[in-house]
Amino acid sequence: MTDRELTRDEVLSRDHEALAELVVKLGRSDAGLAQLIRALIPAAIPASGETPQPRCAKARPLPAAATVAEPVEPHMVGESPAMQTVFNTIRKFALPRAPVLIQGESGTGKELAALAIHERSTYADGPFVAINCGGLPASLVASELFGHEKGAFTGAHQRKIGKLEAANGGTLFLDEIGDMPLELQPHLLRFLQEQTIERVGSNTPILLNCRVIAATNRNLDRMIRKEQFREDLFHRLNCLTLNLPPLRERGEDITLVGAFFAKRFAAEMQVENRFLSEDALSAMQRYHWPGNVRELISKVRRAVVMTDSDRLTAEDLGLATGPGAAAEAPSRAAAGIDSLPQIDLGGIAAATRVSRAPEPCAEPMAASESATTLEQAKARIEEKLVRDALGKHAHNITVAARDLGVSRVTLYRLIEKYSIRGQGAPSAH
Repeated sequence: MTDRELTRDEVLSRDHEALAELVVKLGRSDAGLAQLIRALIPAAIPASGETPQPRCAKARPLPAAATVAEPVEPHMVGESPAMQTVFNTIRKFALPRAPVLIQGESGTGKELAALAIHERSTYADGPFVAINCGGLPASLVASELFGHEKGAFTGAHQRKIGKLEAANGGTLFLDEIGDMPLELQPHLLRFLQEQTIERVGSNTPILLNCRVIAATNRNLDRMIRKEQFREDLFHRLNCLTLNLPPLRERGEDITLVGAFFAKRFAAEMQVENRFLSEDALSAMQRYHWPGNVRELISKVRRAVVMTDSDRLTAEDLGLATGPGAAAEAPSRAAAGIDSLPQIDLGGIAAATRVSRAPEPCAEPMAASESATTLEQAKARIEEKLVRDALGKHAHNITVAARDLGVSRVTLYRLIEKYSIRGQGAPSAH
């Protein structure tokens, strides 16, 4: 049976659909080429991320190209040289099957970077399984990673597949790898060497094929010197290393990221577009962003929800200059750190400086403890922020961590780092 001849509109529709599918594929690896094709045929191809129109007997008009370029990586926005290096490194790391170690401060987007590598790798059709090594008790990490057999321990009423086995054919993302218990690190090392695991309660090796991407915000070199992390495991994971820059070192990316998410959250709420005012842009550039992109996203989302205006101000973002900001300049001069960039401590510090007596945990620093280096100055500011937040919230770890824009694990680590002790044990709730 001979197929009927297609009409001109049907031929054009199929050509447009084929080009649209090509743009979607190219958009994952080369946004520049995809943008060029859209510029050549703007009416025929949907913007990156949109689903091409399905094939049909009757031609349908396709949406016009987007006027604003979408980010190269999903929700990873940036035009700074540092982020362009990150994007290029992600593309290079996609094809090799070697483990990847992602390093960066909390909130810099380590899991997003891992997901971007996975989606461009040969394991893209497999699962992406993430596990936070710092969020599990030591007694459960082995069972979560390797699984267990029925009756392996009290409460093991049935066989359970571990995260490694669940990631077979895909990618396993180990977040906070520095928090993995030392006694379990040899088991992970064996898997990286032999690609086999044994469930808890079993001696039968299971051959797996998955890629491991680990991430940490800790200094693993220092942990190795303190014998808190295995050096051989570090060298296995450190084959390919991706360093994510903190938000404060990304220059104009700060306002670019803020504007991107302001528009995105406004669209989610189905309200008119939100814009950043001049004072908001200035405050964002001055602020230190200890919580990095995660903190910025949280502040922008809250501002979009709470404000009725289409202009987001510094006050809406919680970055308005507090009454204590002017009084802070003399203390900076006394400390000998006038040459440091001005850091707007924002709502966190301002709230703790206004008409409030020092809490028991907020031990004043002696005047003789003047910072003489950039690292010492940053440590003084970080310690003060942590002490003030804990004092403000009566050592409630969850609320204090949210106020600081960091995770609970990071806050616990900072408490230990600065030997902060208050009245009673910190409250987790």
